[in-house]
Amino acid sequence: MTDLDAAYHQLLERLFSARRFGVVLGLERLRAVLAALGDPQRRLGALVHVAGTNGKGSTAAMIAAMVRAHGRTAALYTSPHLTSVRERIVFEGEPIGRAALLAAAARVAQAGGDSLTFFEQLTAMALVELAQRAPDVTILEVGLGGRLDATNVVDSDVAVVTGVALDHQAILGDTLEQIAREKAGIFRRGKPAVIGVSGEAAAVPALYAEALRLGAAPVEQLEEAAVAAVPPLSLRGAHQRRNAAAAVAAVKALVGAGVLADDPAARARGLLGAVHPGRLELVPGSPQLVLDGAHNPHGAAALAAALVELPAPRILVLAVSRDKDAGALVGALLPVVTAVISTAYQQERALPPQELAAKVADAAAKVGAAGGAHAAKVAAVSRSAPELGAALPLARQLAGPRGTVVVAGSLFLVGEARAMLLGADTDPVLLSDPAATPGNLRS
Repeated sequence: MTDLDAAYHQLLERLFSARRFGVVLGLERLRAVLAALGDPQRRLGALVHVAGTNGKGSTAAMIAAMVRAHGRTAALYTSPHLTSVRERIVFEGEPIGRAALLAAAARVAQAGGDSLTFFEQLTAMALVELAQRAPDVTILEVGLGGRLDATNVVDSDVAVVTGVALDHQAILGDTLEQIAREKAGIFRRGKPAVIGVSGEAAAVPALYAEALRLGAAPVEQLEEAAVAAVPPLSLRGAHQRRNAAAAVAAVKALVGAGVLADDPAARARGLLGAVHPGRLELVPGSPQLVLDGAHNPHGAAALAAALVELPAPRILVLAVSRDKDAGALVGALLPVVTAVISTAYQQERALPPQELAAKVADAAAKVGAAGGAHAAKVAAVSRSAPELGAALPLARQLAGPRGTVVVAGSLFLVGEARAMLLGADTDPVLLSDPAATPGNLRS
């Protein structure tokens, strides 16, 4: 192990330990650290802030790709990562290096950042490092919610909410309206706001009303016509066209602000070149594999709509976190799969495979009671496996050479699959999901 490897390992251990703090509401502590660092969030070029229950990472990636296609430099901060924390901080399409991350961490620590949460520390590191790169445009993805998320320390030039669906109710609220108000907290007075179509339609009025209350202007509420006008994409799935519509609207807002030239051809090139691993990602082979981070019912419904285009039999390798609505997630996918292999990713938050298998059986019974004979057939051949390494061979056997194996239910599981199947660069310390709580919450 080199000195760099050892220092990087120690940094990951320290970040992991930051999750053991209690709960502290508010952004004041992070703002104080950033002030001691000279407020790097003010030196990031034009700022685009992206929130939403689903699709915000893909939307952010497409915005960054379109900015670069215009010949301008783009910085990108997203979460969570799949295999390495360095994936979260990207400049011009390349993740931050270990040495650069260590240097940013040292600066944050010297400014008193050691007492911050995992996500607060990493956000501060991202802002410090990216400010040094002086990007033309920086795109920040919200970790969770919006109003109290650590990324909301910035004053964005454009704010996007891709859509709202039920997820993280224990933190954000039990209703679509409550969740919408939290996500709308990224809107800024006098700055463009984009309301996308990637969520529940019932949440849109609350988003729009909150945008007006906060003084955002102009407020663009996308319609289906905007989705139909989207040029071809590299990202797969009809839901990505909805995300792309929001991304295009954000880029057009940058055009209106004089940041970018109005270049439809550049937008089209960017959309064709955008990359976002773990979202309907195809791994060629026999059978082919699909890796998708869908982890809530709304995301599962989007995945199901895409899977009908892929060869059957379709075998679902599924792992979910304990706090997710596994029954509803499974219910959305049962009609389009042939069998479910219940498994777990290698963290304590994972629901044990046997418990997940029981939820699969319950979901199949409910669907069957409603007249879905296919669900009973799925339940009859479904299995469980203790880990992904055992689940994949079983799934491949059931799929046969011409079928499809689908790995879904958690980005943690997708990360393990990418490391196992693609040899993706993997951190030596396994970190829990920093988006499990808002950036200002310590847990």
